[in-house]
Amino acid sequence: MIFNEIYSAYYNAVAKIIAEILRGETDERVLERIVCEKAFGESMLTVLPSLKSEKWQLVKSDMTTPIKHPPTMPLTLTQKEWLKAISLDKRIKLFDLDTKWLDDVEPLFCPEDIYVYDRYSDADPYDDEEYRKRFRMALSAIKTKTPLRIRTVNRRGNTVSMTVMPTTLEYSEKDDKFRLLTSGSRYGGTVNLSRIVSMEECPSVRADFVDRPLSEKRSLTLMIRDERNALERAMLHFAHFEKRAERIGRDRYLATVTYDSSDETELVIRVLSFGPLVEVKEPESFRKLIKDRLKRQKSCELF
Repeated sequence: MIFNEIYSAYYNAVAKIIAEILRGETDERVLERIVCEKAFGESMLTVLPSLKSEKWQLVKSDMTTPIKHPPTMPLTLTQKEWLKAISLDKRIKLFDLDTKWLDDVEPLFCPEDIYVYDRYSDADPYDDEEYRKRFRMALSAIKTKTPLRIRTVNRRGNTVSMTVMPTTLEYSEKDDKFRLLTSGSRYGGTVNLSRIVSMEECPSVRADFVDRPLSEKRSLTLMIRDERNALERAMLHFAHFEKRAERIGRDRYLATVTYDSSDETELVIRVLSFGPLVEVKEPESFRKLIKDRLKRQKSCELF
């Protein structure tokens, strides 16, 4: 792992303790609080005792330190190369970050080194400056809880105007699109960001927006028959959903998938793509959705 708070927690905790000691802070209660905040609960049994006993030779028994300057943690070359690789992602430009300090760094990998299959090709226009402006305005409005007046194009090509309270920006890896989740509009709580043609903040609007639940968490239980690599394919298909799987037979697995109600239609399509290798065990309401869709397909002579 290049960046992970789990692997650097002890370093951060000890560095903070040394910095506090250099400032003249020797109260053990303060240092214990640093350990709790920067490391883990059980770290109380390790960090301070190891420092006080001079096992780590960073702090003396009289709570002074031979270190002259507060510790710093400069980035390694590998970390810079990783950041350079991430900065090449076209979605990074949405956040208006300054990456010029990485100009002389070679990337750890390039965007063309990664191939994502089973993804729709009509991604959001991340290189479009107007799209970027709308993204940043939406993100700012979410943080400041400012209503937005937006004009969007619906599926029929009609322009719809609405005033909404933005709550969340949601990214779909399969669609490669951002969606703006809102409340307060009768037209629905989810809007594809790419369908928004204009957006402006309305700080003067103080209407009582209805805080409708944006989506409901639901659970789906699937029986997977592991033929033709079905298990591995299923795990990839449902990779961005919360899930767990257990083996219940020689080639039988029971998988539980947790999803948002707004993703239900997409989930139905994905389950159907496995044919007889995946069976919906519960809930009955999802089984009914599968049956209804198969009946519609049959009525259109699709099979």
